[in-house]
Amino acid sequence: MKKYEVENHVPSYLPEDSEWKLVWADEFDGTELDTEAWKYCNSGVRRGGYRAPSQVEVKDGNLIITGEYLEDGTYGEGWYTAAIKLKERYKQGYFEIKCICNDSDGYWSAFWIQADSPYTASVSKGGVGGAELDIFESTEYAQGKYAVTNTIHCAGVDGVEEGFQSAMLGKFKGNNISKEYNTYGLEWTEDEYIFYVNGVETVRSSFGNGVSQVAEDVIVSLEIPDEEKMKGLDKDSFKTEFIVDYVKIYQK
Repeated sequence: MKKYEVENHVPSYLPEDSEWKLVWADEFDGTELDTEAWKYCNSGVRRGGYRAPSQVEVKDGNLIITGEYLEDGTYGEGWYTAAIKLKERYKQGYFEIKCICNDSDGYWSAFWIQADSPYTASVSKGGVGGAELDIFESTEYAQGKYAVTNTIHCAGVDGVEEGFQSAMLGKFKGNNISKEYNTYGLEWTEDEYIFYVNGVETVRSSFGNGVSQVAEDVIVSLEIPDEEKMKGLDKDSFKTEFIVDYVKIYQK
């Protein structure tokens, strides 16, 4: 896989350790998505709409994912969005995104890490066999648009075999997140997950039976809710954008 030639500047807020190295980065300086590194994530039906590559654009040094209603979309008429994920999977390290969240109710911006079967108890085993790590989700627009949430999902915690278990770790404020760039990060260690907003630690957790021990997908997405929650949006005028300046991954 192509590795971008980006200055190996380790964020000052990470623990001082000479072993930290920048192992992958995309600063979206081109004119189209680098499909050697990324792939479109589960295009087709997604909750109350569709995911489609048509909603992904790279311009002016940014990745832009657009949410809107299309009469002639790839999969027909309906609400559209998109998600991308890295082709290479990662296990442990520090993961960071710099972005401007979309500025609306309904859709929400997200940066997350996911294993193959985090909701299946026999596979997830309480998280050690894989989890979903929501580094940030901007679901709080209506309640206070400066806040994001950090969440962990897995299955089989303490031997529970039915359903899956979640820990919403808190709501944390950035700086006018739908108008200004903010950074959101996760340090995934051998023992715990440490979340950051703009270089400030927000929360630590080892929820479940232990941290994930498997390599997982790194995903950037503009999420779409169920159809019922889209009814209040004006199909003719509504449009929202998730703008990403960079994604970077550090490991030891």
